[in-house]
Amino acid sequence: MKTMIYSLAMATTLLASMTACSDDDSIVLTQKDWDGTTTYFEPTDENTFGTYYKPYVGYVGDPMPFYDPQDETFKVMYLQNYLVNDATTYHPIWAVSTQDGGSYTSLGELIPTGGDAEADAAIGTGCTYYDEANKLYYTYYTGHTASQEVVMRATSTDFKTWAKDRSFYLMGSTDGYSTTDFRDPCIFEDEDGTYHMIIATTENGGGVLADYTSSDLKNWTHAGVFMNVMWDRFYECPDVFKMGNWWYLVYSEKHAAIRKVQYFKGSTLDELKACTADDAGLWPDDHEGFLDSRGFYAGKTASDGTNRYIWGWCPYRSGEDNTAIGAYPNEPEWSGNMVMQRIIQHSDGTLTLGEVEGISNKFTSTATVTSMAQSGTVSGSGSSYSLSGESYVLFNRLNVHNKISFTVTTSGASDKFGFSFVRGTDSDVYYSIIVNPESDTTRKINFEEEGTDGIGFVDGIDGYVFSTPSDNTYDITVYTDNSVCVVYINDNVAYTNRIYGTQKNCWSINSYSGSIEVSNLQVSYY
Repeated sequence: MKTMIYSLAMATTLLASMTACSDDDSIVLTQKDWDGTTTYFEPTDENTFGTYYKPYVGYVGDPMPFYDPQDETFKVMYLQNYLVNDATTYHPIWAVSTQDGGSYTSLGELIPTGGDAEADAAIGTGCTYYDEANKLYYTYYTGHTASQEVVMRATSTDFKTWAKDRSFYLMGSTDGYSTTDFRDPCIFEDEDGTYHMIIATTENGGGVLADYTSSDLKNWTHAGVFMNVMWDRFYECPDVFKMGNWWYLVYSEKHAAIRKVQYFKGSTLDELKACTADDAGLWPDDHEGFLDSRGFYAGKTASDGTNRYIWGWCPYRSGEDNTAIGAYPNEPEWSGNMVMQRIIQHSDGTLTLGEVEGISNKFTSTATVTSMAQSGTVSGSGSSYSLSGESYVLFNRLNVHNKISFTVTTSGASDKFGFSFVRGTDSDVYYSIIVNPESDTTRKINFEEEGTDGIGFVDGIDGYVFSTPSDNTYDITVYTDNSVCVVYINDNVAYTNRIYGTQKNCWSINSYSGSIEVSNLQVSYY
């Protein structure tokens, strides 16, 4: 960056030192007109986030959401990750609670790791189920050591104090599965009342989801392979549930080339299982069931009986580098901020992710939106603009927590547009989310580092292909919480990413080719 605006505190201190030597010894302080400036400012993320939860120290790994019928709140267990963990004992289970996703209350550590010599020296993903008959909470979780993984159990009567059941160990090797990959249990109830525990593992070197059944949530019997994994891949954090008339499997594809949350669907459980049989690849939609970008991982769901939501984590970036996204063959940083999204079920049974009402309702203050700079062919003002060719409108500085909404109408299916963050009038690099025409009928969100020193397209953090709207209209909503950014388009597209420097900097709407009409522009904050 060519220029940096320093903190107001520093500016006023320097000003005070200069005015202290005036003839009348008076001190005159002038507050900087932040909204009147457009140069780059280097902000710092808050230690805790207001929308997408992060503990004050460390990060969230693998959320395990559960709707608690006792107090009608969502409880979200997660693996507490520190930047420096113990070599053998790490990832205890912590938790938060929330009514609607608008805010979280920390419940602290609930299930600690075991000792160095115990099976749960390190802890992996699991799930919670409430036994109404016995008024008992069951949490099944992964016990991990360097030599094995097992499924273990803890119980509680109040969701506060948990007791580990040292008599229960479910070992994959007993039933012909992997000794070292046997993890991420999830529980669902079949239509006949049978409980199923699905476990991610391998059999004869190929990925499978193993099935164990129970009538009481306590005693489990091996029931064979629930579902094969295609192409010898590995489906992490599986989640099976019924929504309306459809059964779903939501999972996180571990393979480094993909590393995204996906889903399959079936009108029956047998139909769901057939989606991957013999590598069938019976995808649920026209984009292979992708639900978000590489910036949203380990998603698992919970329902309050009315809405179903999904929680995953948005990874932090090494060195706070917006281009260090861990594209293939490298892995992204593990853990980050907890991101909650609403699952939208369409009439054909397909799923997309959308806004959470409790999050939207947080943004109660309306910001004044001002055009600070323009380039190319631009007309309009206030909440409406027309752009054509290569052009942009630069808007005034954002707050720390922002909700940005606007509508874009393109003149045709091939017009290219986007919006940029961390953009100053002196920026050598800035970061753009581009709605790119992939063909005459499809589009995809791309992420680019633009500017004279930018690298252009950032591989590995693009979105998924979606159909171009028949009316060429895109209703766009963007949530930013410090560096976490989540984008929604037409209740049909979700895109999560980490973009450091968004807060307190200017942003823009851009045309790259063709022409676009921008309307209903609004920015709100809390």
